[in-house]
Amino acid sequence: MPISQFEPHLNALEAEMKDVFASREGFLYDLLRYHMGWTDQQGTPQASPPRLHFQSMLTMVCCQALSGDYSNSLPAAAGIELIHNYTLVHGDVQSNRAVSEDRPSVWWVWGPAQAINVGDGLHALGRNTIMRLAQRGIPPEQVLPAVTSLDKACLALCEGQYMDLEFQEKLMVTSADYHDMIGRKTGALTGCATELGAIAAGADDNVRAAYQKMGQVLGMAWQISLDIADLWGRRDDGMTSSNMLNKKKSLPLIYALENSSLADKRALGNVYMKRVLQPEDVTQVIGILDQAGARQFAESRARELAEEALSGIGLAAEGSGPLRDLTDWALEGNGHD
Repeated sequence: MPISQFEPHLNALEAEMKDVFASREGFLYDLLRYHMGWTDQQGTPQASPPRLHFQSMLTMVCCQALSGDYSNSLPAAAGIELIHNYTLVHGDVQSNRAVSEDRPSVWWVWGPAQAINVGDGLHALGRNTIMRLAQRGIPPEQVLPAVTSLDKACLALCEGQYMDLEFQEKLMVTSADYHDMIGRKTGALTGCATELGAIAAGADDNVRAAYQKMGQVLGMAWQISLDIADLWGRRDDGMTSSNMLNKKKSLPLIYALENSSLADKRALGNVYMKRVLQPEDVTQVIGILDQAGARQFAESRARELAEEALSGIGLAAEGSGPLRDLTDWALEGNGHD
């Protein structure tokens, strides 16, 4: 997929975000800049290419699809990016991830208490950044709904994260439970991202609602793809994240528990009844999932959801191309970290 087509968007977003930080000084913002990849642990600036993230890029691509230009959506995209990073910082603490984006995570270097503070700071800064839409000529009566959408999304994603953590302590989680959880945990912020793109484009309420729904379903498809990447490794090398060792319940596992032979179901139950999972347990579980065709099922489900989302907004072919390209890239398990 030609990611290079999004380089102008990405460079403009990076400039917007650094402008947000321009007047922010002090230890807290040193940690925030470190997490964003702009400095090392000593606060020395680092030159690193900006990373393409699905949700913030969706904001710009949706605005462009509706208006022909993405520039009005830059404050919204920057706000979404900061909120996304707030979830990453808190997620690192909750999952005990020592490494985030190829560098030691904030909690590993400065401790969980400061990491929580950093995450909260990113949340507050993200919300404040949405207000910068007014600088792009967005009427105040549209800026307030944008902030309200963000607040609702943050609350929903916290609900989904609660469910995700709660599922770790349960053996049986249904497919319906899982879809409900990812609709909140990931779908809510992705739906907000697409809605904010529509707001920045000056769309009416009906279009905004349609884009919010599209984004929520795209977020669900994306989360399934991320779960697949977590289980099988992003390069099919079997190197999984800490999520499986934390007993995360993802769609491939749920499918296997619902559809495997009785013997395989018992074997999965025995693994997940352990207090602590070991790396060798991962190999056994992956073998059972492969036997059940769980990966193929989950990949098919992600594609089904994505097509449902994209076909529901009726974009003309010239407007849907970049959106489909970005979605295809995300369904390869990209766009998270």
